[in-house]
Amino acid sequence: MTNFPEDIYTEPTPDPNTLANLGPLAALAGIWRGERGMDVNPKADGAEHQAYIEHVELHPIDAQTNGPQLFYGLRYHTRIVKPDDVETFHDQVGHWLWEPATCTIIQTLSIPRGQTAMAVGKAAPDAKSFHLRAVRGSETNGILSNPFLEHAFRTESYDIHVTLNDDGSWSYEQETILIIPDRTEPFRHTDRNTLTRIGEPQLNPTAQAAAQEALPA
Repeated sequence: MTNFPEDIYTEPTPDPNTLANLGPLAALAGIWRGERGMDVNPKADGAEHQAYIEHVELHPIDAQTNGPQLFYGLRYHTRIVKPDDVETFHDQVGHWLWEPATCTIIQTLSIPRGQTAMAVGKAAPDAKSFHLRAVRGSETNGILSNPFLEHAFRTESYDIHVTLNDDGSWSYEQETILIIPDRTEPFRHTDRNTLTRIGEPQLNPTAQAAAQEALPA
């Protein structure tokens, strides 16, 4: 059991500079593009291997508190297309959160096909790789799907492994285990890509205000 404090109301005073307090997530802040994505997804006649191009924006948010609990985080939006296509292949929004006190990383995600999840993992502040996991039925790192997805493509688990590369890029490998009625074995839906920075992150509002106050009058 986690030992929580008796005082569940008193809030800490956060640092306004979110970028300086993101632990291993600091390397993800910015605007990114990945051109060598590969998605393996289920089709009626088997597994489809689909190349994709990805655009991701991750910008710092003001620190968030739950009483004494303190998170620093990034708000993100991912848009994925097939090569030489305009139509969105995958759209995803959510937050990456870092809790310095417990070295916990949380990813929340929502996709506009009626599905949301929260994956949780642990990492050192200077970690160069980390792993997060969500599991169907969990009350703390769970997965929720609309009725059709729960019937036809039931998600049992979601795992994401992130690696921070020496050249400043970062890579991920995802595995989503699906239970599909016409399959005798679970289906391993996988995605992987390497993202290269194409733009800098925006400062969070309190950091922007502090920067403005520091300017000469």
